[in-house]
Amino acid sequence: MEPTERNRKAWDERHLGRSAPRLGLPAIVRVTLGDLTKKRVLHLSCGSGEGAAELAELGAVVTAIDESAESLDAARERWPSILWVQGDVQALPSELRRRRFDLVYSPEGVLARLEDLDGWAHGIAAAMPSRGELLMYEEHPVAECVDRLLRWHHDYFDESLPGERLWRLGQVVTAIGRGGMKVEALEEYPGDAAWRRHDRRVPGSFLLYARREA
Repeated sequence: MEPTERNRKAWDERHLGRSAPRLGLPAIVRVTLGDLTKKRVLHLSCGSGEGAAELAELGAVVTAIDESAESLDAARERWPSILWVQGDVQALPSELRRRRFDLVYSPEGVLARLEDLDGWAHGIAAAMPSRGELLMYEEHPVAECVDRLLRWHHDYFDESLPGERLWRLGQVVTAIGRGGMKVEALEEYPGDAAWRRHDRRVPGSFLLYARREA
């Protein structure tokens, strides 16, 4: 399971000519994941649960975690077969840190809320056995620094942003490595957030695939 040429086609399917984002898994993620039959999957920051439900539709046995009790209550009513856990993705509860998940999925929006990048990475590694997989889909940090007219409005090397944190791509890869995982694929895609309307020459998102080392 790695980003491939099919991912690029999925990216176009999702973003070109579509004005509003949809809830759930991005098309590019669905293509990358493929068949998840009987795989144990942990979905980080699951929000209202649509993405976790799609993972279950792909055949996975899903556990999903989020900080919001309200969101989890609503998701639990809609999809009772999924295990919903309230907690912090920077400090996963002990019951999730037992090396039992075949795949951990970290969706868009997680990075900006992290204060402890190493804690997030070490928690993911603790949740999976040797050769366990991480798939991460995120907005590219450069997209946070460029406005819709392609003008730089923020220093890429300044980690502070109003209300959130800017983690550079190198910091993310380094934290994953320090956590005991090996990055096997990293794909960057053109500006894709419709409300930003970035030029396609500007990176807008990235898809990262890593495995836990023994």
